[in-house]
Amino acid sequence: MNYYEIWVNLRESHKDMEFSKAVHGYMEHLRGRGVIEHWRLTRRKFGFGPPGLGEFHISIACRDLAQLDAAFGVVATRAGEVERLHHPVYSMVTDFTSALYRDFPDAERVVPTV
Repeated sequence: MNYYEIWVNLRESHKDMEFSKAVHGYMEHLRGRGVIEHWRLTRRKFGFGPPGLGEFHISIACRDLAQLDAAFGVVATRAGEVERLHHPVYSMVTDFTSALYRDFPDAERVVPTV
């Protein structure tokens, strides 16, 4: 599994529930199209965490890089339903940081026997 990790802060912190609803609609749309497997939205608790990472964390799981590429292909259209759902999410955020992680060891990894 590959995980596209996103950390953000909100431009207006009082819109936290509006942000949560927008992320839910957007991610469920992508999941419904089969371009992501699952997702999760979490929020930093008690201010604990590295200062360079945002208060909110979105973790998006994809089977492989081909599925992630398909997701980016859908989002890159910037048109229709996907844009209607994407706009409220990205318009509320600032301090965007992202990373790509994978399960380890990879399923393809050859592990020598001793």
